Amino acid sequence: MDDGKPTGPQAKWWSRPAEGRPSRSGPENRKPETQAPENQASETQVPENQVPEDQAPEGRAPEGREVQPSLPSGPPLHEPDEYSTPPYGGPGPWAPAPPVQRPTPAHGTPVPPQAAPLPPQPSPVDPQAAPVPPQSSPQPPHPAPVPPQGAPEQPPYATTHGAGGPGEQRSPSSQWGQYDPWGAPGQPLTQAGPPAGTEPGNRKNRRGGAFAGVLLLTLVASGIGGGVGAYIERTGGLTTVELPQASHDNGDRAPESVAGIAASALPSVVTLHVSGTAESGTGTGFVLDARGHILTNNHVVAPAGSSGDITVTFSSGETAAAELVGKDSGYDLAVVRVKGVSGLKPLPLGNSDNVRVGDPVVAIGAPFDLSNTVTSGIISAKQRPITAGGEKGDGSDISYVDALQTDAPINPGNSGGPLVDTQAHVIGINSAIRAADSGKGTERGGQSGSIGLGFAIPINQGKRVAEELINTGRATHPVIGVTLDMKYTGDGAKVGEKGPEDGPAVTKDGPAAKAGIRSGDVITEVRGQRVHSGEELIVKIRAHRPGDRLELRLTRGGKELSVTLTLGSASGT
Repeated sequence: MDDGKPTGPQAKWWSRPAEGRPSRSGPENRKPETQAPENQASETQVPENQVPEDQAPEGRAPEGREVQPSLPSGPPLHEPDEYSTPPYGGPGPWAPAPPVQRPTPAHGTPVPPQAAPLPPQPSPVDPQAAPVPPQSSPQPPHPAPVPPQGAPEQPPYATTHGAGGPGEQRSPSSQWGQYDPWGAPGQPLTQAGPPAGTEPGNRKNRRGGAFAGVLLLTLVASGIGGGVGAYIERTGGLTTVELPQASHDNGDRAPESVAGIAASALPSVVTLHVSGTAESGTGTGFVLDARGHILTNNHVVAPAGSSGDITVTFSSGETAAAELVGKDSGYDLAVVRVKGVSGLKPLPLGNSDNVRVGDPVVAIGAPFDLSNTVTSGIISAKQRPITAGGEKGDGSDISYVDALQTDAPINPGNSGGPLVDTQAHVIGINSAIRAADSGKGTERGGQSGSIGLGFAIPINQGKRVAEELINTGRATHPVIGVTLDMKYTGDGAKVGEKGPEDGPAVTKDGPAAKAGIRSGDVITEVRGQRVHSGEELIVKIRAHRPGDRLELRLTRGGKELSVTLTLGSASGT
């Protein structure tokens, strides 16, 4: 209870002075009265709303009226207790007075009838005063309702002169706070209510408070996290961002790798810028020797004519003027030379006869004037008979090449550049591409890009021609001494009926005449390789040197014949 007043009917016990009764200032000389048996004493809590206002127990007044304490009359029933021993006297010097507790039976437990109260005792203040008869409380017809869970109702604590001194209020946490000496027999001791703050209402409030605290903490954390995230996004982080990166290496690569090949070959590759009176062009070349000789394609230097300018740019960016040494349109090769340049690095030459289909290769050049461009691929085929040029219309500029085919990307500007193997040795001179829009043709025939069909002059042929151009300024062509019928549509190369200027088709005392070849014969094989046209026969012948011996198979009047001849020589243009 909150204000220290009883809230229901109270049994009057002489051992407990009512409120307002003056406390004793000295020990009482009373005899202890025989206590009622424990099984005869019980109390039943009666709801306050069941007691009429005019029947309120003695010592308690209706609301708004003050109660005057009444003192019992008559002699005391026992001698005063000099130690004020409970339950009749005040608390002794060794223990506080036990407060009376009412049992709170469980729901549905019958409550035994209330024991008769003890006879009235004379007041310790006035022994001659008449005793105050106890006020009986009406019994409820049914068991008292179970009160809600909570702290048990406590009677007001009396002010005593015990060990605590005058005016000291006894704490409910006394060792007698949960013991009722007058409880009904067989009933459990009064159970202490739940600790303060654990009532259902308080528990609910605590849960609500905890939930509100967690919610508040979540909101605060979210706000802080959002602020930190926005700051990181705006500033790039709380600290300077450093991304992981591989350590610096020395740049060494395996010599056979594309990077290793490029590193070895690039210093020997140059870009040529050619300008003439009517046109200009760009191409590629590579250094042949320390004297400054550079090999390239004839169609690269052709725009310069006889009086044009040729400028060479090295991979380091240095430039130098160059002059034409020699050229040959039949092979589509040319040699230029730079002067006043030292420290040139020749590019080593390989052997194109050793090349096999599928070998990896690297092409280096300046496609569309993008110098030092490196592409890679493989050898797609060998001995591809191709013809290029022919823009003049008289056939004097047609080149016949028994080419190496590669899928390494080759574009306009790559012409004259080296095709190298895994040892960075030159095995071919990039010269032509198959254009998707125009069929056969060289780079000079248009600006079509690579479709993976590039062709290179075998270096064995290029080496022989380059040596002749450097030494004599002209190249020689191997010949058999016949005029071919280029309009023949059958399989093989047919010897014509007439030669130039209505002369004989078989040159007198030439290699073919000495071998017994006649006009109208159809040549079908050269050294065991099938020939399907006149162009193919020229390509196969030019793939050899003058003086080489060749075995040919031919058809004459439905019969097959084999002949052997030695190749002659003719000057190129």
